[in-house]
Amino acid sequence: MPTPFPNSLTESDGSAVIRVLSYNVRSLRDDPEALARVVGACAPDVLLLQEAPRFFRWRKKLARLAKATGLVYLTGGAPAAGPAILCSLRATVESTEDVLLPLTPGQHRRGLATAVVRFGKARVGLVSCHLGLQKAERLTHSGLLLDRLASLGTDHAVIGGDINEGPTGPAFTLLAQALQDAATVAPRGGTDTFPATAPARRIDAVLATRGVEVLACGVPTDLSGVTGSDLRAATDHLPVLAALSIPASV
Repeated sequence: MPTPFPNSLTESDGSAVIRVLSYNVRSLRDDPEALARVVGACAPDVLLLQEAPRFFRWRKKLARLAKATGLVYLTGGAPAAGPAILCSLRATVESTEDVLLPLTPGQHRRGLATAVVRFGKARVGLVSCHLGLQKAERLTHSGLLLDRLASLGTDHAVIGGDINEGPTGPAFTLLAQALQDAATVAPRGGTDTFPATAPARRIDAVLATRGVEVLACGVPTDLSGVTGSDLRAATDHLPVLAALSIPASV
């Protein structure tokens, strides 16, 4: 029997174990009930979305997802060109900001949803991102993402994103050299994330700054309540779930 996936908790030293789920939800165009079941079973403290609704009634659609999963909407969606952040009531929110990245002619607008939150004494920056389809744009935007991460003013930070390339790609490599690629530090569950019906590529990731302890990370294929049928029906990507220990702020 596999070791249980680490649960959220607050340690006696003030550090906090949190669950972070990164998930491309294809504008909620697929099976919303299957999606809610997957997210609910993962029980995230932080949900970093890509391709969140950003057009007609996007706020209502995100509010509906938040209600169905017991989370609250923090930021993102249309103002961030797709990325969004939801969190549990366990989090205390300090700040949020949506950032639009430089537009590449002929390509979709890209952006970042960012927030700074606390879990007790543990303070952490959050970024949800969805990099583009062109290699050069992805590399440029990944550098801007790292600049933005540094500007959050936190000792510890977590990124969740659809990188749109595998770990050997230049943008993914740049991010993994600057941060911890959580799925390689403490692998747990599945690896490949796309397409959901027959996963063959790892293009989605959770990354964390040095000093954050990665306890487990991967596609939650062995988590109670997460079924293969729901994962295939919810959206065209598989989610990445990470358990991270965030040190208490000094």
